Amino acid sequence: MVALENDFLNKLCSADQLQLLNAIDQLRHQGIYNYVSLPQIIVCGDQSSGKSSVLEAISGVAFPKSSSLCTRFPTELVMRRHSQKGARISIVPHETRNEAEKIALRTFRESLDSFDQLPNVVEAAKLAMGISTHGKAFSKDILRIEISGPDRPHLTIVDLPGLIHSETKHQSASDVELIQEVVQGYMKESRCIILAVVSAKNDYANQVVLKLARTADPNGQRTMGVVTKPDTLIPGSRGEADFISLAAKQEVDFRLGWHVVKNLDSDKGPSTLAERDAQEIEFFARGAWSGLPATSLGVRHLRGRLSKVLLRQIATTLPSLIDEMEKRSEDSKAQLKALGDPRATLDQQRLYLFEVTQNFQKLHSPRTHTPKRLLFISTAVAPSQTLICVIAPR
Repeated sequence: MVALENDFLNKLCSADQLQLLNAIDQLRHQGIYNYVSLPQIIVCGDQSSGKSSVLEAISGVAFPKSSSLCTRFPTELVMRRHSQKGARISIVPHETRNEAEKIALRTFRESLDSFDQLPNVVEAAKLAMGISTHGKAFSKDILRIEISGPDRPHLTIVDLPGLIHSETKHQSASDVELIQEVVQGYMKESRCIILAVVSAKNDYANQVVLKLARTADPNGQRTMGVVTKPDTLIPGSRGEADFISLAAKQEVDFRLGWHVVKNLDSDKGPSTLAERDAQEIEFFARGAWSGLPATSLGVRHLRGRLSKVLLRQIATTLPSLIDEMEKRSEDSKAQLKALGDPRATLDQQRLYLFEVTQNFQKLHSPRTHTPKRLLFISTAVAPSQTLICVIAPR
């Protein structure tokens, strides 16, 4: 990768703020999120709502649509501003995987010299998770993509599979339930910021994501709404007026507000992200959308808003997060202590069995009637070995 100098380096976040982001990322990478709710931003929306395009615009990486990225599994996108460009991809296995599967998935690590390699790496990751045409369609494992570069924001977001309204030939009823279960599982976490993406092509009242967000966050305290595809609305129409009213917080009030972004126009052929940004700026400079605050329009402002929201959420919830982790740690230590001395090695297991026999002999008395039977005690000492102790009554 080519090293690039950039005046904007380190302007978005201080060293302390970056340390906070990295600390939370490390906790998530270690699987702590399975036990403790971590502060994070999750991107949710119905299928074809434009989530993938929003992700591309935020990250500055043109993800190939053919890879089915962000539709088959949760995707954790870690972006860091750095003088050198780079990308690393790995898999964080879900807690329901057995130990052998977890080890195999954790060994999946790839570094990219060019984003042109991304489609092949994503396909390899899907196979590693067991996703295929004739296999399962979705996975709870997380694909982790770490991207660095001089023009990247300091931001970590988790993009979730798109919500499906009904089963199709390629997506079964169980797939519909699985995706909704995954999305609701993330939404209900008290430290999660919900980024609810709705498409202007469909009536927002019919989009499942808003209903789920309201259920998980009834007061809208930790939800931000994003309207996509505003250019598909007829200027001056009732539909355009409805979505402008929505973005102005007059219909659905989220404490974190609403934001509007314009997606790439696929009908005009391939475009670069720079061209996309220029088209977006031009679109919002005219028409009814220009009446909204400039800070609520366009991906450039969205990046800044999300970075501030995430840092604020981390700073606000960090004390309670530390307290919860310490309490869970103490509880785990107490449970381990209650189990007695460890019996991990062969010598420890022999000592434990010896103590069992000693206690048995103390409890046994010649005057006590003893059933004529043997007492068998066994314990595993190695994957292919078992230590058996036989105690016969006197």
